[in-house]
Amino acid sequence: MNANRKLMNLQLFAVPDNINQTGDIAPVISMDFANRIGQNIATLQRILGIVNMVPMAAGTLIKIYKETVTLADQVAEGEEIKLSKVKRVLDRTIELGLGKYLKETTAELIQQVGRDRAINRTDELLIREIRKAIKKTFFDTIAAGTGTAPAGSTLQKALANVWGALQHRYEDMDVTPIYFVSSDDVATYLGDANVSTQTLFGFTYIENFLGIGSAFVHPGLKAGQVAGTVVENLNGAYVPATGGDLADAFDLTADESGLVGVTHHPKTGNASIDTLIFCSVVFYPEYIDGVIIGKIGEAEGGESEGGETETTYTAVENPTGNPAGQGWYELVNGEYVLTEDTTVTSGKTYYVASV
Repeated sequence: MNANRKLMNLQLFAVPDNINQTGDIAPVISMDFANRIGQNIATLQRILGIVNMVPMAAGTLIKIYKETVTLADQVAEGEEIKLSKVKRVLDRTIELGLGKYLKETTAELIQQVGRDRAINRTDELLIREIRKAIKKTFFDTIAAGTGTAPAGSTLQKALANVWGALQHRYEDMDVTPIYFVSSDDVATYLGDANVSTQTLFGFTYIENFLGIGSAFVHPGLKAGQVAGTVVENLNGAYVPATGGDLADAFDLTADESGLVGVTHHPKTGNASIDTLIFCSVVFYPEYIDGVIIGKIGEAEGGESEGGETETTYTAVENPTGNPAGQGWYELVNGEYVLTEDTTVTSGKTYYVASV
């Protein structure tokens, strides 16, 4: 009798057949979501030309440098050769923080539109915020480039000048230029031209724009300002989301790259499903003076009587660094020409051109 009663009690509290439990759904949704984000980041990495993503610990300080080379004067036969100097100066640091993102999907929404649809639809909103965070850090750093190019009256001319400055900065190097422009400036250009644009990871980009390289378009960039560098100057770093105490503690599901860790768990206190994402990815230039900044438009008073823009050359005070790499000019036989000096020559005056 007692044995039968115990058997009945066990059956009363047994898990019903075919019930959907947390373990049945969370890993599947999390894996799908991790793969989607990871593939987007990997494709962006490919388009930017970044070959390797470097795993780093959270809290690592990423250092960005300026580089100067000073060649010593030549000496006469038999004299002691003077030392040339290569100097790498720290310009700024970026802290690789632990990117944490959390979102809740309510029971009401799940009941109304279904579990998969409710979770996936709201998870997409979270993807947008992750994209914004990654892009903002990247574009803020690009906009802080210290290399300069002469201004151009149009987007095409400004980009051509940036291209020219990149040729000087990376002379004798096999490099691939890449550019970054404001969506406002591109909109003006597209009004008169037929150009195909593509979208990736929230970026709009134009492959082989004007025949000088791919151009990324973004509304966060300042209108009237263009930037350019080479893909070889760009790097990527991330905090791994696979293995270790972090992944174990939060039961993270990650894609093959380990760039993204995701988990979904029910929250009984308010009847919702939590989506928790760890994604710490940073793209950055290794050398800030290897990012060339150009301007679109004419300087004040820069128009001649005939209606054409007039170039103004301003002497550089206390010149340092690589004159050619910064797009400076020098006065030769009464004409301003782009300098070929890779180091500052004592006593020579260098000029910055503006339109």
